[in-house]
Amino acid sequence: MKIYNKLIALVAAFGLVGVSYAQDAGKISDNLSLAGFVDASYSSVEGDTSADGETEQIGIDEVEIDFLFGFGSVSAEVHVDSDGSGAGLSVEQAFATYDLGNGFSVALGKYGSSLGLEREDPAGLYTYSRAYGGANANALNVGNADVNVGEGIAVSYSADDFSVRVSFEDGVDQGIDDDSLDTEISVSYTGIENLTIGGGIQSGNGADDGDTTVISGTYTAGKALIGAEYIDAENVSGGANDADAYMLLVDYDVNEKLGVALRYAEVDEDGGVAGDYEGFTIAPNYAITENLGAILEYTDGERAGATDVETLALELTLTF
Repeated sequence: MKIYNKLIALVAAFGLVGVSYAQDAGKISDNLSLAGFVDASYSSVEGDTSADGETEQIGIDEVEIDFLFGFGSVSAEVHVDSDGSGAGLSVEQAFATYDLGNGFSVALGKYGSSLGLEREDPAGLYTYSRAYGGANANALNVGNADVNVGEGIAVSYSADDFSVRVSFEDGVDQGIDDDSLDTEISVSYTGIENLTIGGGIQSGNGADDGDTTVISGTYTAGKALIGAEYIDAENVSGGANDADAYMLLVDYDVNEKLGVALRYAEVDEDGGVAGDYEGFTIAPNYAITENLGAILEYTDGERAGATDVETLALELTLTF
């Protein structure tokens, strides 16, 4: 009953039920559009040891407004967000792109990775949580732009069936040093019906020395989307160890409004179990309105090879 009351409180507190906005309401002028989201949740996390205990949270997880500019062959995006902690607004991403023609483009600024099955925002996830937990979560959830961004230049080429992107970047607010620039090469292929294959490698230099290789793919079979991902990461846990991670995902649309996602994820760190993680997630999702979605998630996880952790969460995401 306590959990039920918390869920009802979440819905009522943010006044989200019944809210609907037109999809084209974000256009401000011929050169500027707005998009974004408000993400709120209730979560209960319970471990099987006295040290873990039970933690409950309810509140706004993230608010983001994206300013989208278009001036012919030049476009730009500025993503301004707040994580609900009271720390104020920050610029998550800000970059300009110049279309060179014939499929080529170049981008300059602050941006996230092109790798990973799970993308940067709630709209890019099938679940409330991200796949990989434990001590190495930030390093392995490569698509999470809240923790994995760089400043640099990226050159892209896109054709009918494939695309490739090469990025040269450094950490945010760091001086440029040719000897320590990180690189990312990503490739995607869509030449087979219903199948998308992507992958690439991040090569870190200097303080970020080490390579991270990512291979992912999705296949659509009727109402089901089947996804898989494998990650091989060097020098995680402060540069001490390497780690392998993989994820299997099935997202099934019951009807136009109701769906359910099943996910299994595992992390295996070399040299010990401190960064190991294993988790199974079931996450029904429901489209309350055209712009308001809800995800109810249960995850049964194990951290560091010993600690069992159960998570129950309700997430509401309003997009505009």
